[in-house]
Amino acid sequence: MKVININQKLNLFSEYWNPKVIGELNGQLVKLAKFKDEFVWHKHDNEDELFYVLEGKLKIEFRDKEVSLNQGEFIIVPKGVEHKPIAIEECSVMLFEPKDTVNTGNVKNKLTQQELDNI
Repeated sequence: MKVININQKLNLFSEYWNPKVIGELNGQLVKLAKFKDEFVWHKHDNEDELFYVLEGKLKIEFRDKEVSLNQGEFIIVPKGVEHKPIAIEECSVMLFEPKDTVNTGNVKNKLTQQELDNI
């Protein structure tokens, strides 16, 4: 058991769309990520995904609507739902996802991160 300082961990990296693992519990990874600009449309067939906004603002587009999140807010995207995260300005988020979740879900491209760094 150890105390994790989220701000210290966020200061360890600057790249966007590349989640970093900061903890694990019950088969779920706790990840930090920085977002800026648009991600890709994707879905996770077998996993729900939680986005918790730590700093900034995050917009998530769905095929039928758009949701905006501010600092201190979160959303759970159910498995199988297509979505595209967008951050006009830099945004820091915490993610809770099963261990085998790939950041781009059913899409493989240059943003796909198969091996995540533990920080």
